[in-house]
Amino acid sequence: MTLLLETRDRVLVMTLNDPDRRNTVTTPMNVAMVEAVEAAEANDDVGAIVLTGAGSAFCAGGHLDDLLGAQNHGELAEIYTGFLRVAHSSLPTVAAVNGAAVGAGMNLALACDMILAGESAKFDSRFHQIAIHSGGGHTWRLRNKTNEQTAKAMVMFGERLSGQQAADVGLAWKCVADAELLDAAVAYATTAASAPKGLVARTKETFARLDEIETSEQSVELEIEPQFWAMQQPEFNEFVSNLKARIAAKSK
Repeated sequence: MTLLLETRDRVLVMTLNDPDRRNTVTTPMNVAMVEAVEAAEANDDVGAIVLTGAGSAFCAGGHLDDLLGAQNHGELAEIYTGFLRVAHSSLPTVAAVNGAAVGAGMNLALACDMILAGESAKFDSRFHQIAIHSGGGHTWRLRNKTNEQTAKAMVMFGERLSGQQAADVGLAWKCVADAELLDAAVAYATTAASAPKGLVARTKETFARLDEIETSEQSVELEIEPQFWAMQQPEFNEFVSNLKARIAAKSK
């Protein structure tokens, strides 16, 4: 089985499971990731996803046979279906990078809303080192997580970052001890999963549109509609009712 699935409370832990090949992404693994994310989104008992790797690596990239076998743009794009399904998920996602994240494997981490790095993590763009252009939106995602200079240093100048270095430049939220990594990722995901799924989905849509915003007025306008929508939802109204009840009880 190329992908292991485990549910912890409301968090789905997806573990890439091909440690002998350092969790290289293959077509079966892509299919499994797409199916797992779609099932999680449809499951009311799942509110967040954690992605990690089995063994000593997070993900060593795409399988070269798949790269070499691509005969056109469409077939090449198929290599990225799994990580793109993670990137486009309506659920909050956390990458628990437990070792090397290389090339397309680094894309898997970049696809997530939050990256946590273990002390043994290594972030390596690697595309230029194998004489191929970056793919899957690698440069855009890396620049958005960090900045243009960091992205160019890694892509064009071959800089590789440790877990702590990744945290220092903002590529990872923080670096934690390897033994604590998965539990820490699940804890963050559990917090995110406590919010209503619809609210999280709308918030992720807002974040996706931030590059369109140029003025303060536009930023307010962007959030007006989803904020008003949230105020009509039962979860917010229940919170207000409970708050009023607590205030009333204290005033007696």
